[in-house]
Amino acid sequence: MINRRHFLKSSLFVGAGTLLGEQTNILNAQTVEVSSVCSEDVPPVRKGKSVMGLCCKPLDVVRIGIIGLRRGGRAVERLSQIEGVEIVAICDLLPERVAASQAVLKKNGRKQAMEYIGEEDWRKICERDDIDLIYNATPWELHVPIALYAMDQGKHAAIEVPAALTVKDCWALVDKSEETQLHCMMLENCCYDFFELATLNMARQGVFGEVIHGEGAYFHELRGEKFLQNYKQWRLNFSIYHTGNPYPTHGLGPIAQILGINQGDRMEYLSSLSTDQYGLHNWAKANLKDDERITASERYKLGDVNTTIIRTVKGKSILIQHDTTSPRPYSRIHMIQGTKGMAVKYPEEKIALEPKPHVFLNETDQKALLDKYAHPLSKYLGEMARKVGGHGGMDYIMDWRLIYCLRNGYPLDQSVYDAAAWSSIVELSERSVVNRSASVSIPDFTRGDWKDTSPWPVIDMKNVLHG
Repeated sequence: MINRRHFLKSSLFVGAGTLLGEQTNILNAQTVEVSSVCSEDVPPVRKGKSVMGLCCKPLDVVRIGIIGLRRGGRAVERLSQIEGVEIVAICDLLPERVAASQAVLKKNGRKQAMEYIGEEDWRKICERDDIDLIYNATPWELHVPIALYAMDQGKHAAIEVPAALTVKDCWALVDKSEETQLHCMMLENCCYDFFELATLNMARQGVFGEVIHGEGAYFHELRGEKFLQNYKQWRLNFSIYHTGNPYPTHGLGPIAQILGINQGDRMEYLSSLSTDQYGLHNWAKANLKDDERITASERYKLGDVNTTIIRTVKGKSILIQHDTTSPRPYSRIHMIQGTKGMAVKYPEEKIALEPKPHVFLNETDQKALLDKYAHPLSKYLGEMARKVGGHGGMDYIMDWRLIYCLRNGYPLDQSVYDAAAWSSIVELSERSVVNRSASVSIPDFTRGDWKDTSPWPVIDMKNVLHG
């Protein structure tokens, strides 16, 4: 078992502290009871008011505190090149990470940020009165406690994926956002990749007809990284105690936006199945020597391949898969199926449409189609996004759009309801797996508001205004 203090030190996160309470035990909790098959069909009583389409006071400058610099360091690079941003404070357990981020700020002509390194210092960042947004790039189990505390202190919260690991914590994020009337956005960057944005635009323009099915995945071979003595140990810890799909949102998010999930439709129930676990144990035996984790790997619960099937209220279907322990190329699938055609991203971008749906478009015709339906965000930001980088540029587009909405008082592209619904698949898929793939209800985190909400529009970038 990985020592708790060593985990904290290796996570590059500042301070679990007493605030976390039972939150710190999420990764170490035993898998869900076999009898726990039903999720909450009746939502808890709303304490605040809906934040669907929430518009907050515009901010001339978005003042940011970034917590966790292993991933957040890249955000420092991106955010410091966006107009209307001031990075006020940065926070990490490792001084060298803080120093590296300060060097980035200096390189980009920004003033130095306040530094926080102590294990309790993340609270101090949230409590500052000169910060508007907490950018939380910490390990999974710490997303919710920091976000809740940030909103309690009057700050908007942006959280790395998944936003939460349990249905209970998904509801906690929703309730706190509604109570405080503050934004809580999950930083699902894959919604902003170029092909995903193009297929969103095409779907909104009716190119695929009625979209009836989507497929997404997270296929990413991470066996070696899971065993490294670094920040990724939280992935390994989860594998010991849990099954299901622990990382559903990269594949699910773009599909959910295209289908209008939480905006005219919602996910109703799922069934999930996992293979047994082979990959981690085989890798440990082949690559580790005199390491207790070789024996421990025999008991890991996370199956190598998880397949989750979701049905929506309006009769659409979504297939989401997860595999980080098999030898395979990276893929998120991203397949859109409509009544007039389809598109798929991996292993290469392909589109097939009526009147010849049995063959993919040739290279020339596909390029013309993608050029025609390139999303306005891609057109406006593409060159800069590719220059700054961040998973090919999608991270920059995501950050730019977040800042732009906050500066103009617009609703965010991803609401707290999206963060909750997409992240709830973590626990719900496990419930189904341990119950022989029994159907599990997916809570309506909007409490019915999805029925009267229109799908996220294609943004009109004329004069750089919200559509």
